[in-house]
Order: sequence, then structure tokens, then C-alpha cells
Amino acid sequence: MLLSRLKTLTSVAVLALASVTAHAADPIKAGFVYIGPTGDHGWTYSHDQGRKVLEEQSGGKVKTAFVESVQETADAERVFRDLAQKGNKVIFGTSFGYMNQMLKVAKAFPKTTFMHATGYKTAPNLGIYDVRTYEGAYMLGVVAGKMSKNNKVGYVASIPIPEVIRNINAFTVGARSVNPKITTNVIWINSWFDPGKEREAALAHIAQGADVLMQNTDSPAVVQTAQEKGAIGFGWDSDMSKFGGKAHLAASILNWGVIYNKVVADVEAGTWKNEPIWWGVKEGAVNIDNF
Repeated sequence: MLLSRLKTLTSVAVLALASVTAHAADPIKAGFVYIGPTGDHGWTYSHDQGRKVLEEQSGGKVKTAFVESVQETADAERVFRDLAQKGNKVIFGTSFGYMNQMLKVAKAFPKTTFMHATGYKTAPNLGIYDVRTYEGAYMLGVVAGKMSKNNKVGYVASIPIPEVIRNINAFTVGARSVNPKITTNVIWINSWFDPGKEREAALAHIAQGADVLMQNTDSPAVVQTAQEKGAIGFGWDSDMSKFGGKAHLAASILNWGVIYNKVVADVEAGTWKNEPIWWGVKEGAVNIDNF
């Protein structure tokens, strides 16, 4: 009788240990919310490349999910809430306009870690992160200042928030550091991703005498237009040389993977702290490439 009970207890202990081991081996789930399509070859594309780096380098310890083309409206709240309910332990929102929606959902899910790109509002479980995109913009500006013959740069800008204005300023300061005669004209399209409007703005710049084009928008439409009309331009957020041909001078490339790896590792280890992350060239989060 005693031997039978011991065998039963042993079997129960083995099953319990197997269950704990299996649970411990479950991958941590991370969710991503994107403002545009993953195929935009710009901002969202670079974030999605970072997501893939996170998953690939984890060796199966991280499982990711994403929702693309989520507008900065009340509907974004539903998307963040759904990802939290599905058990994602970390959720990344990759656009400025998600800020208030993320703040609301973070309060409803205190055990989930939320990270908001480019924002400024925080909560105990809502942190902020960004890449120093102005460093890439400055370096591209230096190239533009060297290459422009008309001393006129046309800048296709998205939405007038501090992040975008900072990039325009950095680009212009970089250009004027090697060519003080440079002037930068800005056309706002009031959208992050609208290839048609991006092209129209690029054409308007060229018509006004700009021989170098720059953008803070998400598609390769600007560099494509430069190639078509005999101007020159740059890749923004990722390499766009396959779209720009000889017009493509260089690209500012973002590496979000280094940030995503750190955040998820810290959450998994229980060492995550709500401290702003703002990484640049020094940390390997941004650089220019493909001259």
C-alpha cells in the first residue's frame, strides 16, 4: 500500500516537473503595431526588420505578432487591447499618434509592458523609445551640401511634429556645414505614407529648381521621382537604392533590432526599467550606408 502511494506521488511529481519545464520553455510573446504597411520600404519596413531580428536572434525564445496599417485613431486602442488579451508580454507601438490610446490600454493591463516609439507620455508599465534619426539626417545633409549645384534642396515632410522638424533642421545644418549657400524648401503632405502626394511634392520641388530631394515620409516615391527627373536623393529609414538607381546617393538606415532585443531581454529577466531609450550611431541604431 505504501509502495503504491509512493509510486503515485512520484508520478505526480514527475508530471508537475514536466509541466513547469514546458511552461518555462514557452517563448515570450511580443506584439507590434505599425502605422503603415510592412512593404513601405521606409519607417514601418525598418521596424518590421527589427522585429525579425528580435525573433531570429532569440533562438526560438521570442514569438512575435504584428498588425500593420493601424491608423492613429480610436480604433488603435482596440488593436492594443486585443494584443494584450492574447498574452503578449511586451507590446510596441511604432507611431507618435498612438500615445493616448497606449496610455489608456496600459492602465488596463498593468502586468503587460508597453513601449511607445517617439512619444513622451509614460506610465509605470509604459515606456518610450526612439532612434536618433537626426544623426542620419545630418550626415545625409553633408552629402547633399557637397553634391548640390543649384544650392537648393527640396524636403518632402510628413507631419509637423518635433521629431520631423528636428530632422529637417539637422539635414539643413549638415548641408550648410559644407555649403553655406544651401536653402531648404519644405512641402508638408500631412501624411506618413502617401506615395501619390510624396511624388507630387517632389515634382513641385524640382519645378522650383531643387536638384537634391530629401524626405521624412515612408515610401520610395521621392527617390523614384528624382531618378525619373534627373535629380538626386536619398533613402530614408532603409536602403532605397533599388528604387532610385543613379539618383540614390546614400541611405539613412535604422536598426530597431538592437532596441527590441534589449527591451524584451530586460522584460524576460525581470530587470526592465521605465527609462527612455534614445539610441543613435554610437549604439548601432542608425547609420548611413550604400553610397
